[in-house]
Amino acid sequence: MFLSVFDLFKIGIGPSSSHTMGPMVAAARFLDALRASPFTAQGLRCSLHGSLAFTGKGHATDRAVILGLAGFTPEAFDAGLAEAALRAVAETRQVAPPGLPPLAFDPDRDLIFDYDRPIAGHPNALILSATDPQGDTLLQQIYYSIGGGFVLTEAEFQAGPGAGPQPDVPFPFASAAQMLAMAAESGLSIAAMKRANERALRPDAEIDHGCDRIWATMAACIERGLAAEGTLPGGLSVRRRARAIHEKLRAEAGLNVTPPHVINDWMSVYAMAVNEENAAGGQVVTAPTNGAAGVIPAVIRYWRDHVPGSDATGIRDFLLTAAAIGGLIKHNASISGAECGCQAEVGSAAAMAAAGLAAVLGGTPMQVENAAEIALEHHLGMTCDPVAGLVQVPCIERNGLGAIKAVSAASLALRGDGTHFVPLDACIATMQATGRDMHDRYKETSLGGLAVAVPNC
Repeated sequence: MFLSVFDLFKIGIGPSSSHTMGPMVAAARFLDALRASPFTAQGLRCSLHGSLAFTGKGHATDRAVILGLAGFTPEAFDAGLAEAALRAVAETRQVAPPGLPPLAFDPDRDLIFDYDRPIAGHPNALILSATDPQGDTLLQQIYYSIGGGFVLTEAEFQAGPGAGPQPDVPFPFASAAQMLAMAAESGLSIAAMKRANERALRPDAEIDHGCDRIWATMAACIERGLAAEGTLPGGLSVRRRARAIHEKLRAEAGLNVTPPHVINDWMSVYAMAVNEENAAGGQVVTAPTNGAAGVIPAVIRYWRDHVPGSDATGIRDFLLTAAAIGGLIKHNASISGAECGCQAEVGSAAAMAAAGLAAVLGGTPMQVENAAEIALEHHLGMTCDPVAGLVQVPCIERNGLGAIKAVSAASLALRGDGTHFVPLDACIATMQATGRDMHDRYKETSLGGLAVAVPNC
């Protein structure tokens, strides 16, 4: 199944790609279905199931659904307009999406957190319904938010990946083994093969512009996070730390009094800046998810600011390489914390970042694949246990450590010739199997791990 670099890297809003962006996208899709239907609906209902129910409040899923039904989308999100729309819905008990008459929707009655009725297909499920004046259902659809902002209907989910029309691409690799074989036969880098595949959908100029826009959005998010102060929303009273840490690092720079390991603090602060912005509901790029959005930007910023010889145009190859690895992980396992734990989010992000860094540092395809494998392997088994259902603890720091692991993995891979014991494909398969075996309390339900071990939460 072909996944574009612009499928994996989507501009959206925090705090969660699966719990905020996904439900908003699902609501927009349901409105489209309602516009195309013969029914004249009077009202709307939504029920949230599985992880969307258990951690929906902390992930702003309720707000996302309301705003989605009011016509908002993640890519065109305006915070000021959104707050006004939420106030209007609270006052009028109805939504007014474009192209449809006002529809009754009382959040207290029509938005249901169903903790007792999981939907078999996926742990991130929501059911949207349109009703007549008597409250009877006219149109209903189950949606699955499968991670990274991707949303599938029940029928699409059952059909499986790649069921729809696929573009005819010159390098249709569905595994790392196929990717390496095609690279060896063609003599091309992973980034060059990925670019050739992207050309099936858009010209080079559009690819370059899109990659540049992705990085510009990531970089702007870092800068906002490094400048902001205060306490993050949600009730845990978690203070933003990125600005203070960054100011200390800048004050120490050039004094020759800090040990070499302080470079880890630079990587961490870039990642923490992004994830503090995400936790505050700011604009981020799924990389491949919101919960893991800080890893790749942090590694790119580290490469650009701290590694001699880096080049701005190389960021495109970094993103294309990272997308190739992320596509393999998503196709063969998962990038969803609710499905496979945080190994599927920060672990996947670290693998993507390690591959991208190894590529721009001159690594061969085998070294790039090795870098991705090392990074993913050493996140295997990592649970998703957000305290109070918020994407704050341990998520913010975890992105910093993911960036450090990614750089270490790339460096180790570049010290070798690319041959290694565990293939990336085997590591991806192990991650999927580990996720299947992991108890649900450790998969973004906030029913286990740190979420219940921290006092007063």
